[in-house]
Amino acid sequence: MNTTRNPFIRLDPLDNVVVARMEVPAGTPVPSESLVTLHDVPSGHKIAARFIARGEPVMKYNTVIGFATEDLPPGTWMHSHNIAFGDLEKDYRHGMDYRATDFVPQAERATFQGIVRADGRVATRNYIGIFVVGHGGATVARKIASSFDAEALRGFPHVDGVVPYIHEQGAGMERSGEPMDLLRRTLGGYIRHPNTAGALVIALGDEHNDLDDFLAHQRLQAGPMLKTLNIADAGGTRRAIAAGVELVREMLPQAETARREPVSAEHIMIGMQCGGSDGFSGLSANPALGAAMEILIRHGGTAILSETSEIFGVEHTLTARAVTPEVGKKLVARIDWWLDYNKGRDTQINGRVSPGNNAGGLANVLEKSLGGAKKGGNAPLMEVYRYAEPVTQHGLVFMDTPGYDPVSATGQIAGGANLICFTTGRGSCFGSVPAPTIKLASNTPMYTRMVNDMDVNCGVVIDGDATIAEMGERIFAQILRHASGEATRSEAQGVGLNEFVPWPIGVVD
Repeated sequence: MNTTRNPFIRLDPLDNVVVARMEVPAGTPVPSESLVTLHDVPSGHKIAARFIARGEPVMKYNTVIGFATEDLPPGTWMHSHNIAFGDLEKDYRHGMDYRATDFVPQAERATFQGIVRADGRVATRNYIGIFVVGHGGATVARKIASSFDAEALRGFPHVDGVVPYIHEQGAGMERSGEPMDLLRRTLGGYIRHPNTAGALVIALGDEHNDLDDFLAHQRLQAGPMLKTLNIADAGGTRRAIAAGVELVREMLPQAETARREPVSAEHIMIGMQCGGSDGFSGLSANPALGAAMEILIRHGGTAILSETSEIFGVEHTLTARAVTPEVGKKLVARIDWWLDYNKGRDTQINGRVSPGNNAGGLANVLEKSLGGAKKGGNAPLMEVYRYAEPVTQHGLVFMDTPGYDPVSATGQIAGGANLICFTTGRGSCFGSVPAPTIKLASNTPMYTRMVNDMDVNCGVVIDGDATIAEMGERIFAQILRHASGEATRSEAQGVGLNEFVPWPIGVVD
């Protein structure tokens, strides 16, 4: 780390707080702000850069993140104990700040080694999936998948694996309506995903999510690379496992024919996630990922911003640059749904962040949202999708999801994301299949501590050793490598087989 740098970071000339690069003891002079710290300040936390009167807005990145609960002298440690969450008046400016993307000419676009499917879609991985319409088939699915270990797949080097997709829904729930539609849309999205070479769909036989109804609902037809298995009809668990193993063996030769070839980066679709955020996430990893996404979008690719409850308070920055007013209003409608759904509940959209986020320096959801929205850079917002809907629009889009990472990423992958980029400041062990996860650390100490789980160290921005723009270039180059088949840290450790979590919205019967 460059130790000659100011221990605090000023993010905008109009801010009335600055952010600590490291732990700073009380009594430390801050010449750039002409003040002395009045308290010990944890790394990633804020201090008042000038006198802030009670009730005055607290400004970070020249954006309101709350209101002072008391008169605060310069040098005061600023956090949830003296920053109140309040109502904001937001000017949505639907589409008024839209600026068209300056695309890289087709012949000059970056390329990666992708797998081109027969219908022209491009994959980054090549899996066979074992799916269940309800939790009753979980054991059979896991047993079938476990039969195809590295030794069993030795003769199929171009198949990345046989993986089970287990969930706890499909029975004991509403038989129709939004919850069932959402589950079916999620399962259908994974089955149709470019990274899924073949699929086996398993039913116990009495699920509310009936196998035949599910296939009809999703317009899926059984065939050489989409097979079905009814456990009861097969004669029970043992016979169903044996039958399932044979069905997968029938699909392996066709899956093995997949080969990589140079394709345009326009076929990369990134699902963006942040989890275990800290005070540095919005200063390094998130804006650096945003810079990388701006590059990807100029090359024709797609970036999916999600976690609706975690853009609350800054959604007007997205609606203002929406391609049309109608797209901006779609986003506001989803925010309104969440506010109504969480009315009176002790949840994040009502102000509180997780204990880890809070310890990392985030006072409330406004501050977290401010950093989280930076993952999309400054690209125009082209479309808004509901959870797990197929994403067909290129550029920056938004998908309505919860903030919980496994549920959110599951929706993005169901929508077509063939890579996930996951920023974190506190640390994460998240992984995903069939679309792998690239993890980006916001600070160097955490990256060093969890080096076997982190793919990119964006902490060099905080250390003063790289700019946001430079990190964006590095991240984009690494995305191309992982899209071409280079294993991510989570893939190398076998992480991702338990992170398939469809959104469990609705009534439990």
